[in-house]
Amino acid sequence: MSSNNNNLDDIVLVCANCGKGEEESSKLKNCNACKMVKYCSRDCQVAHRPQHKKECKKRAAELHDIELFKEIPPAEDCPICFLRLPTLHTGRKYMCCGKFICSGCIHAPVYDQGNEVDDDKQNECPFCRTLAPKSDLELNGMREKRVEVGDAEAIYGLGNNYRDGMYGYPQDYTKAFECYHRAGELGHALAYNDIGYAYEFGEGVEIDEKKANHYYEIAAMGGDVVARHNLGIKEGNACNLDRALKHHMMAVRGGYTNSLKRIQKLYSKGFATKDDYRKALHSYQEYLGEIKSKQRDEAAAYDNDNYRYY
Repeated sequence: MSSNNNNLDDIVLVCANCGKGEEESSKLKNCNACKMVKYCSRDCQVAHRPQHKKECKKRAAELHDIELFKEIPPAEDCPICFLRLPTLHTGRKYMCCGKFICSGCIHAPVYDQGNEVDDDKQNECPFCRTLAPKSDLELNGMREKRVEVGDAEAIYGLGNNYRDGMYGYPQDYTKAFECYHRAGELGHALAYNDIGYAYEFGEGVEIDEKKANHYYEIAAMGGDVVARHNLGIKEGNACNLDRALKHHMMAVRGGYTNSLKRIQKLYSKGFATKDDYRKALHSYQEYLGEIKSKQRDEAAAYDNDNYRYY
């Protein structure tokens, strides 16, 4: 019986171009794109490119898709009711001290020691007891303090203010982009989605589909369901229906209703199976079950103006 040569310890790693091995050079480096071959120098990599290019692109695309379609863990729980926070900002509120709580806990009455509703505490942050801001000036001051300590959500919010010219800030797309990039680098996926949106529709920048797709992908890989939905739309428009379905299924698992509607549309036109649509409905119901509470249902019955904002 022949010996098994699949043991990595038995494989001699050599430069794909000149054949120089690691015993001859300790500087062998992977091809940055495909990770399949190694080179002893930049010159060897350039020389080998013509024969390696096709295989490299294929493997690089495979690696990219592995990352792009990797499942993202569910959003964190509300620190007060310990139920999963809704994915979208409409179901959660950002507090003055940098925490998120669900809309249900924002709306929930605050009781005193005699079990009576304490109106004085109803407008206090449940974590640091700071009163909710009563003016744009107070709101801006709170946000700027969070920006100074590197709070990604506050930086993202500041970017929105510059983009829209809101709350006393001048409209300034350059500053908005600076905030979005900074927030994105700190882990705020939605900031990258907004950059992608700007490039797709020419909001403050020249339209650039390639850049739009790039930033949507970064946002989606960071867990943003809106960006994931946007990628599904773009793939559907390009007739890449299998990829479109993958994106929408992932967005549905994150609770994005519009992606569920898209899957229903794909099914009605014969581009998705009955089983695909059934799985999407099951995933969406599962998400709703994880975020549902009586307090959140009550909060949903009120206009946002009745909530405490920070």
